[in-house]
Amino acid sequence: MKTDKDMKIRLILFALVVAVSSVVAWAATPVEALADLKARIAPDKRTAVWDVTATQQGGKWVISGTVGTQAQKKAIQAAMLKGGYRYTDKITVLEDGIPAAKKWALVKLSIATLRTEPKHSAEMATQGIMGSPVKVLQKSDDWYRVQMADDYIAYVPETSLAFKTESQMKAWRKTKRYIVTAYDSRLVTEANGDETVSDLVMGNILEYKTAQGKWLKLATPDGRVGWVEAADVAELSQWSQQSFSADQIEKTARRMMGSGYLWGGTTTKVTDCSGLTKVCYLSNGIILQRDASQQALTGKIMKKGTDWHQYETGDLLFFGNEKTGRVTHVGLYLRNGKYIHCSGQVKINSLDPTSSDYPYLYSPLSASRIRGMVGTKGIIALKNHPWFF
Repeated sequence: MKTDKDMKIRLILFALVVAVSSVVAWAATPVEALADLKARIAPDKRTAVWDVTATQQGGKWVISGTVGTQAQKKAIQAAMLKGGYRYTDKITVLEDGIPAAKKWALVKLSIATLRTEPKHSAEMATQGIMGSPVKVLQKSDDWYRVQMADDYIAYVPETSLAFKTESQMKAWRKTKRYIVTAYDSRLVTEANGDETVSDLVMGNILEYKTAQGKWLKLATPDGRVGWVEAADVAELSQWSQQSFSADQIEKTARRMMGSGYLWGGTTTKVTDCSGLTKVCYLSNGIILQRDASQQALTGKIMKKGTDWHQYETGDLLFFGNEKTGRVTHVGLYLRNGKYIHCSGQVKINSLDPTSSDYPYLYSPLSASRIRGMVGTKGIIALKNHPWFF
């Protein structure tokens, strides 16, 4: 005869079975776990290599594909362990195929062109500037797939890079370096000389050697040595300590007035729309994301409908398709309804419909305030970037 105690035990066991069944029924499969992980750590193919699938073979899961870094693979392993999944690991990590002597590199040209594919005929994706560190992910003939300090991934010719080991990069971060603050300059063979070692653009970083009067002797990442006027550069560790300055950002933008548009351009020579905002903010020691659609997801976001009188100098204005919300263009707000942007050329237009320079870009889909947001996702001070210091 069943006692009340027996009945209680049976009810408890039944409840446990139901609970476990519910957990099993609702637990994510490896496919769902990978999708969740991708959304969190590799949502944008411009900034992460992630081509991973989960399939069942003979009642066992097989995780296969390619990721860019060991950190990504470890994240997958942790997710599988947490889910309690038995699986076979067939994941390829791109950076594992790079020898230690080429794990890192510094851009050695004043301006290097990076492309979407490893060939000169491919679309230009972005540009890198001298002294910018890159993480090497993959070799493809004479091209390297690299990740830049803003996380952007693209291909660059081997001839544009000076390769470094991890220990060499650590040593480089401790050296005395100078950053070019002039709009453009030159490294010459001797003080007061005219023979060029390399052209220089704003943001280039070189190592200090010695000084002679108003001239500094500096070295490029690949060891070329020359002289530059001290007025054209600043000591990097001191320069990087500058506070947020809308005046500095605006000054750089206005210096670029009239320069042309180049898809993928991100230097004072020539830019595209988001390249212009990157250059302006870098002059203030701030690294922004590469593309307009990426920049639109950062900072303090102000949605469409915000009265333009509430914008302040330095705010980023994003334009695009009103129906889809897709961002295709960015400008830099100045004041009194005016903004500067690169559309055909760097120019100033107005948000005020009564203004004579009210353009075809009528009102922004959104705006982002960078002031007060440095250090948040997608906005980093160069002084705090571990690749530089």
